[in-house]
Formats: sequence, C-alpha cells, structure tokens
Amino acid sequence: MKRYGALSDLSDDLLVETYEKAKTLNLASDFLLLIEMEIDRRSIYNKKIDL
Repeated sequence: MKRYGALSDLSDDLLVETYEKAKTLNLASDFLLLIEMEIDRRSIYNKKIDL
C-alpha cells in the first residue's frame, strides 16, 4: 500500500535525524508524535532514538 505524505518519503536515516532535531528544537508535540508514529510504523529501532 502506497503511503502519502512527506514523512513517508524520507529515508530511515533522515527520519531519525529529523526526529532528533525536532526534539532539540522543542518543536510541537503533535509534530513529534507524527514522526514517532512513522518510526513505529517502519519498525525503526535505533540505539540513538529515545522515544
């Protein structure tokens, strides 16, 4: 099934980098949640990610 949306177009590495930067910048919790949901959907469990 094709997923539509900007987050689904990002590579795994770029998605993780985006999440880390968003946390550093204290961006909106809703935005962080969207990224977390995409990370969970992809089953990306990087040692550096602290969800």
